[in-house]
Amino acid sequence: MAEIAEGGGGGHKGGKKRAKKQSTRIDMTPMVDLAFLLLTFFVLTATFSKPKSMELTFPVPPSPNDPPPPAIKNGITILLTKDDRIFYYEGEYKAVDGEKGPKTTLSELNFSQESLHKYLADKNKWATDEISKLDDKLHSKQIVDSTYKRMVREVKSNKLAPTILIKTDDKATYKNVIDVIDEININLIGKYVVVDILKPEMDMILEKTGG
Repeated sequence: MAEIAEGGGGGHKGGKKRAKKQSTRIDMTPMVDLAFLLLTFFVLTATFSKPKSMELTFPVPPSPNDPPPPAIKNGITILLTKDDRIFYYEGEYKAVDGEKGPKTTLSELNFSQESLHKYLADKNKWATDEISKLDDKLHSKQIVDSTYKRMVREVKSNKLAPTILIKTDDKATYKNVIDVIDEININLIGKYVVVDILKPEMDMILEKTGG
C-alpha cells in the first residue's frame, strides 16, 4: 500500500504561501508475497523436460538345453550395413536348396519413400486396413478408447501381421537402425526385434558389398 506523508513548513515568506512538502512510501510486502505465491505455483505445476528415448525389444538369450524356437510366421529379416545400404530376405534362412524352397538370397532396399516405406506398407496392408476400420468405429463412438487400444494390439500381434528382425554388422550406423524402426512404427507394424546377425548372413552381405 502507498502512504503519503505530509511534510511541515507551510509558513509565509515575502507574502507568499509555501507549498507543503509530501513524500510517498510504497509498501512492497503484498507484491513480494504475490511473487512467491506465483513462483510456488509454477514450480509445482511445471512439467520438466524428459530425455527422449526409444523402446527396443531384445529377445532373451536361449539356454543350451532349450529346444529350437519355432519358425517365425511372416518373418522378414532386415540387414543393415555400411553406406546406408539395406538388404532383406523373407522367411527362414536356408543355406541350400531343399524341400522348403530355394536357398536364401538377399534383395536390396533404400531409405526412399518408394522403397523401404512402400515395401513395409505393402507387407502390413492387412493390419493397416483393420486398424483403419477400428479408427472409424472409434470416431463414430461405436467403441470406447480402451476397447480400441486392445483391439489394435490384437491386430498388430496377429499371425497375419509380419514380424521384422533387424540385424546389423559392425559397419552399420545407429541412425540407420532408428530410421528403420521409425518406418516400422509409421507403418503400424507391432512385432519387431533387434537381434544378432548370423555368420551366413554376414557372408551374404560381404558377397553383395564386395567386403
